[in-house]
Amino acid sequence: MTVNHIQPRIPSKDLLNSVGLRNTQQRELILEIIRKGKGHMDADDVYQTARKKNPRLSLSTVYRTLQTLKELGLIEELHLDETHHHYEIKDSRDHHHFVCLKCGKVVEFETAAAARMMKEVSREKGFEIINTEIRMTGYCADCKKSIDTPEKIKIENRE
Repeated sequence: MTVNHIQPRIPSKDLLNSVGLRNTQQRELILEIIRKGKGHMDADDVYQTARKKNPRLSLSTVYRTLQTLKELGLIEELHLDETHHHYEIKDSRDHHHFVCLKCGKVVEFETAAAARMMKEVSREKGFEIINTEIRMTGYCADCKKSIDTPEKIKIENRE
């Protein structure tokens, strides 16, 4: 069984049970860390945070649990950069991501354009599209101020 999105008020223990997964302290802890996490956490972020509460937790347990939670639809695995995956709780709202190329900051945004694009591409190409993922890259306001040429020239020319 998979879920479409997570209800924020349902305790992690009950969510794990609702998808038929045996509840363990480690699974509940990892899911709770992602639910309460600020931003988009990678496996190491989850591991380091979890070890503060459970020092015996292994990195392999974190990876296995993340994979299981992803397969059950409780979390989403994002590919925000080339180096590793990030995880966030499965959300009912359709949102996308800006990623700063300098500092790695991730900012979520929503746009009606994605829904329009889904309908148009589906109609034109005959696909049944079930999900869209838009990732835009560039420079956040803070990093944009400190960018050296020639990148700064390219950015200024676009404005």
